[in-house]
Amino acid sequence: MANNTSIRNIYCIGRNYRLHALELGNEVPEEPLVFTKPSHAATAMNGNEIVLPAHVGEVHFELEIVLRVSESYRPGATDSECFDAMTLGLDMTLRDVQSKLKAKGQPWLPAKGFKNSAPLGRWIPYPGEAALAESTFKLVRNGEDAQVGCSKDMLFGITELVHYIEEHYGLGAGDLIYTGTPAGVAALHDGDVLEAIWAGEKLGDCRIAMR
Repeated sequence: MANNTSIRNIYCIGRNYRLHALELGNEVPEEPLVFTKPSHAATAMNGNEIVLPAHVGEVHFELEIVLRVSESYRPGATDSECFDAMTLGLDMTLRDVQSKLKAKGQPWLPAKGFKNSAPLGRWIPYPGEAALAESTFKLVRNGEDAQVGCSKDMLFGITELVHYIEEHYGLGAGDLIYTGTPAGVAALHDGDVLEAIWAGEKLGDCRIAMR
């Protein structure tokens, strides 16, 4: 699944880490907050340049664990049967645009679903929910740690997310789940170099171009 032609749905979980919800002044949700991105938002994060809009206010990075639904998926599967791979991805967000949409009670799509808003690193085998919680992930920006997280700090765990999405929206082969971002999000700048690190291993990197 190296390109967006293999991706069906991109489900994203908002405010799934308490400190991230609080850093933006948001209420902590009582059930998973799900939104989607178009498959056209997906792009590789493999040492390339990623172009983002420069004239719509701040663009924030949000590093997340991303899970890929197996081709052999069946409803009711366990998390280990459901997913065949994982990576780290960025949920790029037009923060000023999102703030205006939230104030009007309008959908987040313009702030979350623009082209190149879902960079994805290299896929590795999914280790299972328990093993996932034993490792940390981080975003390094220009050589300095910007975000550090661990799945054990999620408000809603992997199994709960699978059941919730399956029940409310459907889940199948080709779907991706962005599982939420830890605290530390901030605005990007032209020329920023980002590295996505899982358990000490680099899964993706890119250079930001604001145009």
